[in-house]
Amino acid sequence: MANGSDRALLSAIAETPIETYVDALFALAVRKRASDIHLEPQNDGLCVRLRVDGLLHRIASPPSAVADKLCARIKVMAAMNIAERRLPQDGRISVNSQGHMLDLRISTLPTIWGEKLVLRLVPDSGSILQIDQLGLCAAQVQDLFAALCQPQGLILVTGPTGSGKTLTLYSALQWLNAQHRNIATAEEPVEIPLAGINQVAIKPRIGLNFAETLRALLRQDPDVLMVGEIRDADTAAMAIRAAQTGHLILSSVHTKSAHATMLRLHQLGVSRRDLQESVTLIMAQRLLRRLCPHCRQIVDAACVLRHPHTCYAANSEGCSQCSGGYWGRLGIFELAHAEHLSTALVAPADNDVSRQVQGQSMLREQAIERHLAGETSWQEVNRIVPAELSNRPV
Repeated sequence: MANGSDRALLSAIAETPIETYVDALFALAVRKRASDIHLEPQNDGLCVRLRVDGLLHRIASPPSAVADKLCARIKVMAAMNIAERRLPQDGRISVNSQGHMLDLRISTLPTIWGEKLVLRLVPDSGSILQIDQLGLCAAQVQDLFAALCQPQGLILVTGPTGSGKTLTLYSALQWLNAQHRNIATAEEPVEIPLAGINQVAIKPRIGLNFAETLRALLRQDPDVLMVGEIRDADTAAMAIRAAQTGHLILSSVHTKSAHATMLRLHQLGVSRRDLQESVTLIMAQRLLRRLCPHCRQIVDAACVLRHPHTCYAANSEGCSQCSGGYWGRLGIFELAHAEHLSTALVAPADNDVSRQVQGQSMLREQAIERHLAGETSWQEVNRIVPAELSNRPV
């Protein structure tokens, strides 16, 4: 049972105007460096979670008096239909939170306990990193620059959801962005508005899909095109054709490695010859949570890595500077350029699995190097690039 001070606090929160609570929630999300806010109705109340550095963390739930109004308030701010609770809806909010302009993308979903809302905090153009700040080694930076300097070809970024593909693509676009180039994108949705670039939000519900948008963009005299994702045969064919006709194409594919990306495109109907002639570079990537430098703990990794080495682990309790012992994330990358890809395509199909494992091994080796450097934990290495994937028998 709550004591007197607890009851007074709950009463004060319950009487707080809903606008004040929403402002406080947004401010907390910014302070925690959250990428998403989840408002999930449950049978015992509203569950509020923040996604920080790729993982969800629950925060204190608002009292029912606030929870009942919260979703409606956010839908009003996003100009959504507050009377419609049976169908999913999408919206957007631009708001000033403690002197900072926030852009939030809203998605609603009907569940058995009520409407769930997910608010994505859209980063601004100032969050785009320079290419040499992504975490690539010096040789990888040079490989990427060499591919971006080509007048035509297909550059692909691959990895699972949440591996930083969009940020990498935007960093490349920002580097290419110049007055003498006509750059356009097809995205679902547009993540970050970029000055000087023509960005198109595709709308599959009305037939404006990636393939149709790309077909239209090719009639706009483009130099560089970015397609948010290649997920079907039509888009793959259009991207290959555009890369063969004097355009530089950037896109992403959801696969585990560079070689797996080639296999996926081949499965989508792209011939091996077209892949050889069109694909310039494939970059597979992952994101590891970075250990908090203020509270990381020293551990002896001899029993793990089979040689004596002082490494660091996360402080599960965290500190005032971090979230659970981690602060931010760092990238690991596998790059495969044209000549290596050509060799892979003409190799026997029996080697497909071994080549995918090789790509996973390269990512794991980089992750281990980051662990030995004290930047991430052994637990994080195994979470992002598990040993059983890189050491799987052929």
